[in-house]
Amino acid sequence: MNETRRAILEALEAGTVSGPELAESLGISRAAVWKHIEGLREAGIPIESTGSGYVLPGAAIDAYTGPTLEYGLEAPFEIEYHDQIGSTNDRARELATEGATDVVVVADEQTGGRGRLERAWSAPSGGVWLTVVNRPTVPPARAPLFTLAAAVATTEAARAVGVDAAIKWPNDVIVPRDGQGHEYDKLAGILTEMEGETDRIEWLIVGIGCNVNIDLGKLPEGATSVEAEVGTVDRRAFVQALLERFEQYRTDLDSVTGGWLEHTATIGQRVRVEIGEQTVVGDAVDITEMGALVVETEDGTQTVSAGDCDHLRPVSTDGLDESGS
Repeated sequence: MNETRRAILEALEAGTVSGPELAESLGISRAAVWKHIEGLREAGIPIESTGSGYVLPGAAIDAYTGPTLEYGLEAPFEIEYHDQIGSTNDRARELATEGATDVVVVADEQTGGRGRLERAWSAPSGGVWLTVVNRPTVPPARAPLFTLAAAVATTEAARAVGVDAAIKWPNDVIVPRDGQGHEYDKLAGILTEMEGETDRIEWLIVGIGCNVNIDLGKLPEGATSVEAEVGTVDRRAFVQALLERFEQYRTDLDSVTGGWLEHTATIGQRVRVEIGEQTVVGDAVDITEMGALVVETEDGTQTVSAGDCDHLRPVSTDGLDESGS
């Protein structure tokens, strides 16, 4: 956010302030103050004019807009907000190819949201739909850690508001239903895309879709929302907490696997991982420093770098696996 506009909002949060007072404290002209006020209004912050000066309504900063998301955000991101968009990932890819970095595309609603393998993703108003544009200076082999970082950040943001969230390898945030992780509902998903060469990453975008203030009736079977778990929350504060945690992890990738293991629901589970036409079944015992899943199978240890993972119930007495939810 423009520092002058940030300073204006900080001043208005303290109470009514006149144009001349703002001009004097900021060292700018009254005309410049007016232009900044108008810019904030156009961005969705309803600053009122009274005989005593400018007034910021009590709930104005809690609004879900670009400037309010940037205001108070302790992470170096610029927010590009849309009331509605086809896909935040598509827009972020456009920005990335134009050279942008540290931009977060946020939408109240997506009409063309998608998950892995181009699967449709329900993204109605009230959720958190965002994509972060990154230009990391790490080898491409470490790119999967950004996906894990986003999953950890989302899980921690959900836990901070009281949701018993956990991570299913590699990129699903879930709410376990049976205390063991065999049955669960999906809360959020991560979709990472990148462009680069064998030795460097040109850009990397991380899309995060989280069901926040959404009624269960608007979600597909097997999904849940923050609202369904703990009630309506401050979506602006949720996004800020998520982005601040993501910033911490993306700037300290060595801490990502530790954070992931702390919140995992997969390690210790019997799993089935679909990798194209190949299926790996066994016990999930660890992840590597690059985020690959280590599975103990009947034929030995296998390391899986990508795939669709299902948690299975323990082997039954007849020796057959029973799939979990």
